Amino acid sequence: MEAKDGSFGFDFDATYTAINVGKSFSYEFGGRCANVEFNEQEGQTEVTISFDPETENSSELQRQGWQAILDNFKKYTENN
Repeated sequence: MEAKDGSFGFDFDATYTAINVGKSFSYEFGGRCANVEFNEQEGQTEVTISFDPETENSSELQRQGWQAILDNFKKYTENN
C-alpha cells in the first residue's frame, strides 16, 4: 500500500481466514486479525471493519487510518 504521492508506503500481506460471500470476510495479517462486514442500510452498503490494534500507534490513530482508507474507497466507488 502506498500514498499516491509516494510519500509513504508499506507491504501488506494477509491470509483470508473466512469468507461469507456478500456478507463478510476475515483475515490474518502479521499475527493480528481483522473482520469486514457488509450491511444494507437504506439502500446503501455500510462497511464495518474491526481489527486487533497494533502497539506502535495509538488506537485512535489506527482508527483514523482505517477510516481514511474507507473514505477513499467510498469516493472511488461513487465515482466509478
